[in-house]
Amino acid sequence: MQAPVSPQSEAPVHPEPGVPVILGVNWLGIRTLYMKEVRRFFKVQTQTIWAPAITTMMFLAIFTLALGSAKGNVLGFPYATFLAPGLIIMGMVQNAFQNSLSSIIIAKVQGTIVDVLMPPLSHGELLFCYAAGAVTRAWLVGIAIWLAMLLWPGVDVSVANPLQVFFFGTAGALMLGLLGVLTGIWADKFDHGAAVTNFLVQPLTLLSGTFYAIDRLPPVMQAISRGNPFFYMIDGFRAGFIGVAEAPPLLGAIIVGGLCAAFWALAYALLKSGWKLRA
Repeated sequence: MQAPVSPQSEAPVHPEPGVPVILGVNWLGIRTLYMKEVRRFFKVQTQTIWAPAITTMMFLAIFTLALGSAKGNVLGFPYATFLAPGLIIMGMVQNAFQNSLSSIIIAKVQGTIVDVLMPPLSHGELLFCYAAGAVTRAWLVGIAIWLAMLLWPGVDVSVANPLQVFFFGTAGALMLGLLGVLTGIWADKFDHGAAVTNFLVQPLTLLSGTFYAIDRLPPVMQAISRGNPFFYMIDGFRAGFIGVAEAPPLLGAIIVGGLCAAFWALAYALLKSGWKLRA
């Protein structure tokens, strides 16, 4: 007669502590965290998507009504047509920054950051979800602004080079989304995030040629503008609409892409170290 099998012999065998259970990419975890990031801002879409679109349209109305006739043509195009693409990407990148920043800093302040750090997600997968959520919000804001501008009289937002628009829009949103991750990791309170927004992101965005062509500036200011990486992002995105750029698009792609790679490497290193994230 066969000896009865003891209940202990049928118990599942668990791996030793520290041995990975999920090999390769945790696609389920990535999808779950990404959907959590998207649903977080989409639940308040009036504030996170439509409000930025309305604010951008107010910029367009003020500048075109106040300066449109005085500015005349810029780079061979009516001022409103020149201005529109810069306003679109300005709204995109600012909201990409705010999305990843608010996600991390709220989790830190509320003490729920552990709920993100404990699941079996690698540091690269975690960073990817934050960045993907920021880029998704940026494009939703950009599309909302673009649709509104289609109805605005006197503005031509037809696309001359869709691939260039997609690249600079995505790379710009990724760059600011990663900067938001870095700021969120560093910040201990909401005031720290507001300081970076007010003293770094907004000045670099507003002084990047969004509202003017830099070839009309004095030589010193032109040199300063060309040292601003936001200029290449906005100039490349605008050139995708109007077909005319103030800087070589390839140079802009290298600068913006290089900053994305640098920010990604730094954010990955900080997430891996657990600096200001683990108690």
